[in-house]
Amino acid sequence: MIELKAPAELEAMRAAGLVVASALKNVTEAVRPGVHTAELDEIAEQTIRDAGAVPSFKGYHGFPASICASVNEQIVHGIPSASQLLADGDLLSVDCGAILDGWHGDSAVTVHVGAPNPLDQALSEATRAAMQAGIEAVRPDGRLTDISHAVENAIHAAERANHRKYGIIREYGGHGIGRAMHMEPFLPNYGKPGKGPRLRIGMAIAIEPMLTLGGERTEELDDGWTVVTVDGSRAAHWEHTVAITEDGPWVLTAP
Repeated sequence: MIELKAPAELEAMRAAGLVVASALKNVTEAVRPGVHTAELDEIAEQTIRDAGAVPSFKGYHGFPASICASVNEQIVHGIPSASQLLADGDLLSVDCGAILDGWHGDSAVTVHVGAPNPLDQALSEATRAAMQAGIEAVRPDGRLTDISHAVENAIHAAERANHRKYGIIREYGGHGIGRAMHMEPFLPNYGKPGKGPRLRIGMAIAIEPMLTLGGERTEELDDGWTVVTVDGSRAAHWEHTVAITEDGPWVLTAP
């Protein structure tokens, strides 16, 4: 079942989304060489709780933190740690969620630590552009995979512009969101258009492409959470929570 929200419920989700946006802003501003990712987690949790919200991730299936902090070859679900010191040139993806009055917001950004590496910068920009293309494909009466197709097309456009291939992570993708963080439908970041459920006013979907500088193969570390590239290539992750309205997409987690 795909949850449909009334306008007032989408407004409540927007409030949760603004909490997430604020947490990510504060975390991003704190990123610098020598900072450990556990410190970034503390900043996010404090921001969320000061807003009267609760971190979505903390305790979710046993996850121990309020953000996912994934460094370099870590794609997603990286566990913040006091032993994970950021260094100049690192590439950090931060995923954050918050619950406010029972409604969820979910968003992710990729941040350069110190001076950006040109390859990393192009990777992050390609991932963000793919997310934006997916957002622009959200429209009432469209199909779910119209979003997938738009994401994939944007990735291939970036590949042509940058004269290189990117790995599209296939095991992980977007998802429905609302009174729970992960809901139906699952949204692949690739595929042909015109398939899957019809997009209806009141749906909310997290759109989140993940790309690598190498291949698509992934593995999960022994901590049971952190997902890394098998070939050791770096990864980027961008995400927004988007509502479908009669006027088109409404990015609920935009600042």
